[in-house]
Amino acid sequence: MPGEGFFLADVLMPSHLATFTVLMLLTVLSASTTMLYRLQLILCTASAFILLYSVGASADGLLEGASPFARVSLGSGFWTSLFLLGLLLTDVVIKLNLQGLKRLLFILSVVIGVVAVLKTGALDNLSIIKEYQNQDTFWQQALRHVQLSFGSLVPAILVGIPLGIKCHRSQAVRNGVVPILNVLQTIPSLAMFGILMIPLSYIAVTFPTLSDLGIKGIGAAPAVIALFFYSLLPIVSNTIAGFDKLDGKTLDAARGMGMNARQVLFGIELPLALPVILSGIRIVVTMNIGLVAVAGLIGGGGFGTYIFQGLGQTATDLVILGAFPTLLLSFVSAVLIDAIIEVVKGNKS
Repeated sequence: MPGEGFFLADVLMPSHLATFTVLMLLTVLSASTTMLYRLQLILCTASAFILLYSVGASADGLLEGASPFARVSLGSGFWTSLFLLGLLLTDVVIKLNLQGLKRLLFILSVVIGVVAVLKTGALDNLSIIKEYQNQDTFWQQALRHVQLSFGSLVPAILVGIPLGIKCHRSQAVRNGVVPILNVLQTIPSLAMFGILMIPLSYIAVTFPTLSDLGIKGIGAAPAVIALFFYSLLPIVSNTIAGFDKLDGKTLDAARGMGMNARQVLFGIELPLALPVILSGIRIVVTMNIGLVAVAGLIGGGGFGTYIFQGLGQTATDLVILGAFPTLLLSFVSAVLIDAIIEVVKGNKS
């Protein structure tokens, strides 16, 4: 049934509304002053938490005396406000130039704060929280999402880096491999899953033992194989770029010191090219986390299961329950890899 929309000002207690309004005004004012980055960071974070607590309190008030089946969903105004606060937070973190560990500690503190708010039960009457409470398999699907995302990454690294090194050293190999990987990258994910279903279904019928191991036309197998193909181009391309930018004088000096080809590769070339290779891995991780959501259509599991269930049931909150953790997982993974890249660059220096 269609619901009735409310403005935040109509349902919040005056104290909550005043606090949130003042914090938002101070946040906007501090954003225009270049010397108050730390204050802006504190105000943005505080505004986000006050916004969360306020909508939870408003949900409690709206549901007093209502039907047990009544729901309070978050409207576009909430998500717009949260998005703008996220942009301000991202901007101030960049301007503060928080490096590696400091950036991770800040994100960890925000996550702990959100978990603490959820544990208090302040948001329990929101529809999205009720959807979460009704999904007994949420954490199983979360684990499946991580397994699919990173399970395809490991073989892609093991194949992609040696292949990239070979492409760097042989123009003929590069001319043959890179165009093929470019073509694979242009195939839509749903089409790739469909293409893989045919041979995998045949293999499952022909070899029942492989079918018992999970290699079938639907499920995790086509998802992992498709993600493996998609992962190759960024890793191979960045490996080529990392090796292409190496200073020839450095390599000549290493050989002049008596280092053999293997020692030069593992002692000089790979460490110097590693930051660029890690940048390719970061692209793969964020891309895979998003593509795994599509695997929900073929029984692959993960957060995509909730997204497509919600689309089928016209349940917006169920869609958000699948989409928001996917976005959060992608963001945290990217920040973590960025921190690793900074550490590697520091060690290289």
